[in-house]
Amino acid sequence: MTNTTQQMAEAEAEPEKILIGAVGGEALMEGIMMRGPKGAAVALRLPDGSIETEIKQTKLPSERFKPLGWPLLRGPVSFIYSMVFGYKCMMEAAEKTTLGELEAGEGEELSKLDRWIEEHLGDKLMAIVGVLGTVLGVALALGLFVYAPKLLFDLIDKNAPGDLTRFAPLIQGGVRVLLFVGYMFVMSLIKDIRRVFQYHGAEHKSIFCYESGLPLTVENVRSQSRLHPRCGTSFLFLMILLSILLSSAVVMLFPVLESDKSFQMRLIWTAVKLVQFPVIMSLGYEFIRFAGRHLTNPLVRIISCPGLLMQRITTKEPSDDIIEVGIEALKAALGKPYQAKIPAKQEEEDEAEPTP
Repeated sequence: MTNTTQQMAEAEAEPEKILIGAVGGEALMEGIMMRGPKGAAVALRLPDGSIETEIKQTKLPSERFKPLGWPLLRGPVSFIYSMVFGYKCMMEAAEKTTLGELEAGEGEELSKLDRWIEEHLGDKLMAIVGVLGTVLGVALALGLFVYAPKLLFDLIDKNAPGDLTRFAPLIQGGVRVLLFVGYMFVMSLIKDIRRVFQYHGAEHKSIFCYESGLPLTVENVRSQSRLHPRCGTSFLFLMILLSILLSSAVVMLFPVLESDKSFQMRLIWTAVKLVQFPVIMSLGYEFIRFAGRHLTNPLVRIISCPGLLMQRITTKEPSDDIIEVGIEALKAALGKPYQAKIPAKQEEEDEAEPTP
């Protein structure tokens, strides 16, 4: 046996080193994006039933400038980077799956409006839809989670027998939590969003399977939990809770921030909230990282509980075909052998020959 052959045999015999916390992902439209040691992998279930997997070579901000990877700095940086990169992957997935559906219906007669859109907009359509979606999303978020809680508190404070100014952040924060939970629940009732949530569940199950040291098979992934403490949903929910606690503490110490309704004080209070935001992101990010490595810690389990409960809404049990997409994305992100293109499964003809 040559040295090279012997080394390969020894490498295959060695147990795989599991990198806890090194893998994360995001559910897409008919697909999953996984980030791992070998980069970011996007696996999509195309309209023809095939699975397409692609590795995207990305460079994290901390790899370009090391201080951005330091504790308390990496939280905001990672959050912004993940939002931007995740948005690009989401739009690409939507474009591929939507384009495939349109191509599948090429034989159908197009309406005048469809022909005009195809001729004048073409590839720009998805970009336009993306921009409009972002604008509407920001407007909805501001209206629902910023102005609505404040208006509701002003109404309660006006009709309350005592002064509730000191409790403004607590009450407004409670309203935001209820609105957030209610909003996500309503979204989960929409058919297309529910399917995205199934891919979200497959992402978590695949990661759990890998971190448990089990082979990445549909059977092994199916048996895993769909609730993961390192989830972005848990991070967002934790950020909301931290913002409530921090804002309440500030107002308790400086009640003038809420009681003084002057324009100058509004500006100061807004500036204070803006300063709080990166602090909240840093604390939330560090806790999520810590929680991912200490799942059995009693304190971690208690603090993670609200986020895990929220995941009962934002994740759904995936079907086997969805699990297959999660497995391919994870394999590619880990540097394991994967297929760039898996053809659609041919349906077996079960019709028996007629008996004479």
